Amino acid sequence: MSCLADKTIVVIGGTTGLGLSAAHAFVRAGAKVFVVGRNAANVEKAIDLLGGGSDGLCGDATDSGTAAASIAAAVNRFGAFTGLYHVAGGSGRRMGDGPLHEITDEGWAKTMELNMTSVFYSNRAAVKWFREHGVQGSILNCGSVLGYSPAARHFGTHAYASAKSALIGFTRSCAATYASEKIRFNVVAPGLVATPMSQRAQENETILSYARAKQPLAEGGIASPDDVDGIAVYFMSEASRGVTGQVLAVDWLSLIHI
Repeated sequence: MSCLADKTIVVIGGTTGLGLSAAHAFVRAGAKVFVVGRNAANVEKAIDLLGGGSDGLCGDATDSGTAAASIAAAVNRFGAFTGLYHVAGGSGRRMGDGPLHEITDEGWAKTMELNMTSVFYSNRAAVKWFREHGVQGSILNCGSVLGYSPAARHFGTHAYASAKSALIGFTRSCAATYASEKIRFNVVAPGLVATPMSQRAQENETILSYARAKQPLAEGGIASPDDVDGIAVYFMSEASRGVTGQVLAVDWLSLIHI
């Protein structure tokens, strides 16, 4: 499979979980991949795992300069930049997120910064580079089904849901603005996936029972990161050249309300 043979992709949050799994899929599909993560050891480990067609940088996605520096480094290393996959984000529960009446000021601010402001920084850096160099490109943002399909009993973190909902509006607005320049913006919205972020859910039998009913296509109710990889490869490839402003969910039947 070499549908990404002419692509160079920057993965923000590409050293663990969904991001690392996608980076593997990109490399297998022939792409050059530049991974970005905030833990230096994880960056080095990811580069070793991905092999010679990869490189990386240690940086925090909530730093406004990280994405621009990463794109510049990818271009310097591989001579091109054609796609951005923004995966970085995470639960704000430990920072003070929760139901509206419990969210702290810090919990709201930190959760929004991690899950929405970081996306703004990376997408802005990517679109500026594409426009300055007259290059067509693809930007894929990792959202969540919680951005439009609440699951109040087990996932009542309202700042996180707000950030993921905002991500959809942001992405679709950008898609409309830059379509004439052949710069595409899309969202992949996973349900419950087995990653370090979902450890709490993976260890809770009540949540697992709920997930099995909501995600009948997933083994045991929890999707695997590689269930999302094919979608990421699609959006980074020319197969999706006519697709922009779309939100594609992964194995979460939002119409099933339980």
